[in-house]
Amino acid sequence: MTGVLGIGAYESLEQSRERGRGERKSVPRSRLAELAPSQRDPVDVLVEQNAPRVPDLVPLRFARMLADPFAFYRGSAALMAEDLAASPHTSLRVVACGDAHVSNFGVYASPERALVFDLNDFDEVAVAPWEWDLKRLVTSVVIGARQAGHGADRTRDLAAATAQQYVDALDRVMEMDAVSRYYLHAQPELVAHSVRGEFADVIEETARRARRRTSERVVRRLTEVDEGGSVRFREDPPVLSHVGDRVWRSVAGSYRAYLTSVPPDIALLLSHFRIVDIVRRVVGVGSVGTRCYLALLEGSAGEVLVLQIKEALASVLVTNGGQSLPEVFSRTVHLNGQGGRVVAGQRMLQAVSDPFLGTAQAGGREFYVRQFHDMKGSVDTDDLDLDAFTGYARSCAALLARSHSQSPDAAAVLAYIGQGRGLVEALADFSLAYADKSLEDYEVVRTAAREGRIEVAPDAAR
Repeated sequence: MTGVLGIGAYESLEQSRERGRGERKSVPRSRLAELAPSQRDPVDVLVEQNAPRVPDLVPLRFARMLADPFAFYRGSAALMAEDLAASPHTSLRVVACGDAHVSNFGVYASPERALVFDLNDFDEVAVAPWEWDLKRLVTSVVIGARQAGHGADRTRDLAAATAQQYVDALDRVMEMDAVSRYYLHAQPELVAHSVRGEFADVIEETARRARRRTSERVVRRLTEVDEGGSVRFREDPPVLSHVGDRVWRSVAGSYRAYLTSVPPDIALLLSHFRIVDIVRRVVGVGSVGTRCYLALLEGSAGEVLVLQIKEALASVLVTNGGQSLPEVFSRTVHLNGQGGRVVAGQRMLQAVSDPFLGTAQAGGREFYVRQFHDMKGSVDTDDLDLDAFTGYARSCAALLARSHSQSPDAAAVLAYIGQGRGLVEALADFSLAYADKSLEDYEVVRTAAREGRIEVAPDAAR
C-alpha cells in the first residue's frame, strides 16, 4: 500500500529516520555536489517547451529571458530539471515547488487581510527529490550575487549560508508535530523582527507597498471609462490586449467552470458580480506565451474585482525531470486539469492561500484562477546590498524548509542531512557549478538569436 504521495505506506517517525540514514549509503551526501548535465541542446529544449504557447508571444519570451543571466535562469526551469534528473539525486521526495528561485517568493494577503511572506509561484509544482528545490534556490542566489558584482568568496559564503539556513530551519520546524507544522505561517512583520540590518527595512517597505496594491488600485491603473460610461481595460499591447469574440466566449466559459471549483462561500460572493471586460496579459519571464487573461468583474453596487485566468501546462519536473505524478496530483489532474495540480500544490506549500483559487477548463485548455495583484509585493533583489541579500536568501530558505516539512518524507530528509555541514558544502559546490552551466546555456541561446535560429522580440523590457 502506498501513501498519498506515492512514496510508501505509513511509517513511524523512527522508521522514517532510519530510511533517511539508509539513503546515505545509496546516495552519499558528497555526491550531491556532482553535476552531470544531460546531453541536450538548450535551444531545442526551449523551442519544444514553446510549442503549446501563443506563437506571437514566443519571441517576447526569448527577449525577456535574454535580458541578463538571471532572467535566463528564471525562464529555464526545464533545462535545470533535465540536468537535475541526470545528476545524482536522492529518492526522498516531497511536494516540490519546482521553480523555487529567489524571485518566486513574496508578500501577499491572507483571507484575514494580514500580509504573509511565502512562496508565490507554483506553475511547476509536483513531487520530486527534496534537494531539487533547494539546489534551484541556492543556484539563484549564486547567479544573483554574481550579477550584483559580489566576489567569488562572498558568493560561495552566501550559497553556503542559504543552504545552512534551510538545514537549520528544517531542524527547528521538525521539532513540531504535523498539525503544528500545518498551522505554521510567516508574516513579513515577524520576519523583519527576526533579521538584522538592511533586510528588515527592505521587507517592511515591501509590505508597505503591497498594502496599496488592491483590486481598486489595479482598476485605477489599468482601466479607463469608455464613451458609454463603462469601465474597460486600457489597451497596452503586447502586455494588455483585448480579445476577440471567440476568445471572450471561451474565457467566459472557463469562468463559469471556475465557479463550480471554488468553495460555496466564494461562489456566493461572486454571484454579485458580472464580467464586463477581458484582456490577454503577458506575464513573467518563463510564463510568457502561456495564455493568461484578466477578467474585470463589476458588482451590483459598482464595486470591482480583477481575476487572473492563467493557463497551466504540465510541470517541467514531469516533462523534463522524469518525475511521475503520484495519486494526490494525478487524480486532480484527471478531474480538474493541470490547473488542479497548481492549485493543490499551492495549498499544500503555502502557509495560507488566496481564497479565490480555483480551476477551469475551456477550449481544450486548462487554467487556474486567482485574484490579481491583491496586496501582492515582491523584493527587487537587484537593489539589495550584500547584507540585505543574505537576509533575504536565508528567509527564502527557511520558508522552503517549512513548505517541505508538510511532506511525509521530511523526517527522512532531516535524518539524511545529519549534522549538515558536509551537505551544505556539497550544495554550495553544485550551485556554483550550475551557475556556470546556466551561463553557458545563456550564451548558447544568445548565439542562436544572433544567428537567426530563434526569433527574439526587439523590446525585452516589456
